Amino acid sequence: MTELKKRDSHKDMAPQRDVGAVVNALRILQFLAASSSPVGVATVARATKVSVSTCFGILRTLARAQFVSFHPTAKTYTLGLAMAELAYGMVGISHRELIHPELERLALNYETLLLLWRVTDDDHVVLIDRAHSQTAIRVEINIGYRLPMLAGAVGRSVAAAMQLPATELRRRFASLHWQSPPTFAAYQADVARTRETGWALDDGMMYRGLVTVASVAVDDSRRPRFGFSAVSINGQQTQERLEELGLELRELAALVGTSLFPRRSQAS
Repeated sequence: MTELKKRDSHKDMAPQRDVGAVVNALRILQFLAASSSPVGVATVARATKVSVSTCFGILRTLARAQFVSFHPTAKTYTLGLAMAELAYGMVGISHRELIHPELERLALNYETLLLLWRVTDDDHVVLIDRAHSQTAIRVEINIGYRLPMLAGAVGRSVAAAMQLPATELRRRFASLHWQSPPTFAAYQADVARTRETGWALDDGMMYRGLVTVASVAVDDSRRPRFGFSAVSINGQQTQERLEELGLELRELAALVGTSLFPRRSQAS
């Protein structure tokens, strides 16, 4: 029995492989969703890096299931009615509800507090959701909490996305309040680094004793819409774990941006 459990344990720990046909089908559907006009097989294959023959077979299968519509005269494809049926189940679900499972996943994996911020039109971010591990000591931040848009780790990410001129960044920085204020030069360097890495770090500057990593999701006009931050008490996370978390937040922000605010491509 013990040996069996060991074998089961090793089996559970084995790396999981994606099913190639499913991955290719998803790539094709995502490309069609982003296309502003019907497209042919060759265009789909080139954009998705799926071979023409495989692409044709997947498109034909999706068309029979009505997830894709085939236009016989032009021999082109668009999304089909079955996609609308799938989307119908999401009608009425808020952005917050869609994002929350990802917050919970990261909170459990990193045993830390995960926060979702909405970027407002009055130059603030407002806390609209949170998730936390039940096993880690954490700080408490209430829903509805507001911060100036460019403050803290989320603020650095917002500033990086906005690409403000140095004079405007300095003007806005002057109005921010920190418990351990950085110099403008240090803040500006952080913003530049965030633009390169896609995530930001605040190590006890916004609030003493707290370490925060963050990233932001932007819409199709590159305007910041949602901020994601993970807040830990100083010493709870190693530098390596903070960097891993920053990369995961960057991936989550990118996924939310492309999913909720799709960019329309000009396919030919």
